[in-house]
Amino acid sequence: MGIFSFLFGNKANKIKDFTDRDAIILDVRSKAEYDSGAIPESKHIPLQQVQAKINQIKAWKKPVITCCASGMRSGSAASILRSNGIEVTNGGGWQSLYKKL
Repeated sequence: MGIFSFLFGNKANKIKDFTDRDAIILDVRSKAEYDSGAIPESKHIPLQQVQAKINQIKAWKKPVITCCASGMRSGSAASILRSNGIEVTNGGGWQSLYKKL
């Protein structure tokens, strides 16, 4: 186990665990970014709207994998969701996440 895996866990294993449990992919990029390419069947809620849509996200009753362009916005979204009791992991950039699915 490498030092980064030890410190941060193995993201690929966590993604697999979440997808095995029918997780929802939540893309938090802007509408224009999402419309230019996204993971099929992913949900789209821009980061600025995540807090306002917490009840909608909770109603999914599934774990959530957040993604964006690079992983920064999805990390912020994951923090918001986690602080509201939603099981979530940051999937990072949507293109690299798509390759792991």
